Amino acid sequence: MSESVKIIAKNKKAFHDYFIIEKFEAGIELKGSEVKSIRAGRVNLKDSWCSIVKGEIFVNGMHISVYEQGAQWCKDPLRVRKLLMHKKEIMKLFGQEQQQGYSIIPLSVYFKNNRIKLEIGLCKGKKLYDKREDMAKKSAKRTIERELKERFR
Repeated sequence: MSESVKIIAKNKKAFHDYFIIEKFEAGIELKGSEVKSIRAGRVNLKDSWCSIVKGEIFVNGMHISVYEQGAQWCKDPLRVRKLLMHKKEIMKLFGQEQQQGYSIIPLSVYFKNNRIKLEIGLCKGKKLYDKREDMAKKSAKRTIERELKERFR
């Protein structure tokens, strides 16, 4: 049985600001109009994070725009949403989050077999020199590709 995966939104800022230690997949508890908004691609993960409260995991700051045709059933675009994960995974994340400098950050939202999933990552913050190093590597890679393209024209 093949799994069809369609990425809706990625959190590029997370990849820039954090080292991704481990990735997990979670379902999201959504209301009807939010699902339609996500299908239209109107979701933003830029300043979102996850928190664990009483053995349950929640995503904070994830912006899902209001669905225009469902205006009477509008939900708050920035409301806290519950994530659906196994208790064992949540406890593992909770234990590792307690270590200094670790955060749980949403990385991407995607469809997997017609279900909306959220990929979250256990992350450690980058220092400024780490970010500069990544930008230098990216710039060097772009320069090499540009030169190869020019050479083989």
